[in-house]
Amino acid sequence: MPDTFQLEIVTPEKLVVREAADEAQIPGRNGYIGVLPGHAPLITELGAGEISYRSGGQSHRFSLAWGFAEVLPDRVTVLAETIERADEIDIPRAQRSLSQAEESLRGAQTEHDVAQALGRVERAQARLEVAQNRQ
Repeated sequence: MPDTFQLEIVTPEKLVVREAADEAQIPGRNGYIGVLPGHAPLITELGAGEISYRSGGQSHRFSLAWGFAEVLPDRVTVLAETIERADEIDIPRAQRSLSQAEESLRGAQTEHDVAQALGRVERAQARLEVAQNRQ
């Protein structure tokens, strides 16, 4: 069995990562998915959260918000709506976004408004968590 798999992370704008990875943690819609070489095939919807992977002994962390992932035994492809490297996240801006999202949630009056506000809260929380845990 191979020791690595090919990891590709892309957004609509650009290719973010293309390299061999030893392992990955992906924020699935219903919880995190751990991936090792030889993983069973699956396709999953992604939520907002932290995506991390190890390659050549180094850890890499990103804040990811929504998308899809295809996992194959030798390849993982992540199609993300938005993604930011930990060092790209502006913490004060992320804190303001979280405050605004929580305020929107408190004022939400329809299910649609609640769902949108919750999504904004999840994304802001993920951004803050990744930024505050930079190595």
